[in-house]
Amino acid sequence: MRPTHIRIDLTRLRHNFSIARQHHGGRLLAVVKADAYGHGAIACAHALADVADGFAVATLEEGLALRQAGIALPIVLLEGCFSPEDRALTLAHDMTPVVHTAWQAEQMLAATAGAQAPPVWIKVDTGMHRLGFAPEALPALVRRFRQQGQRTLVAMTHFAHADGLSPHALDAPLALFRQAIAGLGVETSLSNSGAILGYPQSHGDWGRPGLMLYGLDPASPGIAPRAGLLPVMSLRSRLMTERTIAAGESVGYGALFTATRRSRIGVIPCGYADGYPRTAPQGTPVHVGGQIVPLVGRVSMDMLTVDLTEAPGVQVGDAVELWGDQVPVATLAHTLGTLSYELVCQARRAPRQHIHA
Repeated sequence: MRPTHIRIDLTRLRHNFSIARQHHGGRLLAVVKADAYGHGAIACAHALADVADGFAVATLEEGLALRQAGIALPIVLLEGCFSPEDRALTLAHDMTPVVHTAWQAEQMLAATAGAQAPPVWIKVDTGMHRLGFAPEALPALVRRFRQQGQRTLVAMTHFAHADGLSPHALDAPLALFRQAIAGLGVETSLSNSGAILGYPQSHGDWGRPGLMLYGLDPASPGIAPRAGLLPVMSLRSRLMTERTIAAGESVGYGALFTATRRSRIGVIPCGYADGYPRTAPQGTPVHVGGQIVPLVGRVSMDMLTVDLTEAPGVQVGDAVELWGDQVPVATLAHTLGTLSYELVCQARRAPRQHIHA
């Protein structure tokens, strides 16, 4: 079997959840949208089912997959519903859609009229300006749902600047949110991973840890994550073969790398179809046989090449880590000018191995 695989350490996932709990307190929705950020939503949800207070996904399809896998905890659909049919399925499977817009609110009010009232989550726009109601519209909407008999109402927001480290980044949106909910007696959900880690003043009744569950810190590109978070995913393989090339000879598509000396070139069966970025620059670190060696040549669909000239002890068959403990995915993402989210979500073809280390 091809040795390239994605290792998912579920013990570390639970460790990171405990850090989220310590920092936020209250109740936590573990965010497992986008297949748990590429980590496998069903396996991750089962690993957290005895400690989480619920789960958050983006779409109805993601929520249904969890229900079909036996997940019974509350599930919140962060994008809400797109049609009356979606609404009916959501309610039938005991899931809670977020209400973002007037038409979603009207559908929800119509669907629950005269029925046992489910919880309602309402998004408030505090500056992201994608989805959500204007703060001044919230009181009237809450009154309408209360008239329908809804007893559990959660006002939520999503911050545009929680991923940074500026101590006052959330002052303005927090003021808007607090003004909007004043006197309404609603529960609150404000904090994603960045806000849980960096802005305790934003913590509400429900936290929504996402990226931090997977050991990644949105505010720390290229440096160690805060709070003792541990990476859950590692992309691994083994050295497939090696060859020696002379000075002046090139490697890979487009002759992107040309040797300036006699060089040992190692081939690793992992490429952009496995989620390793095609745009990784020359010299990107790769951990092979216990040593860091540089990427050389263009990353192709199924393979990449590294320079083993300065690593004489490395042999064919040695273990390779493309990212993980030795090469943090945040460091790689920072080098590429992107985010850890993108890399872990794109790691699809290589088979996942879920372990309890």
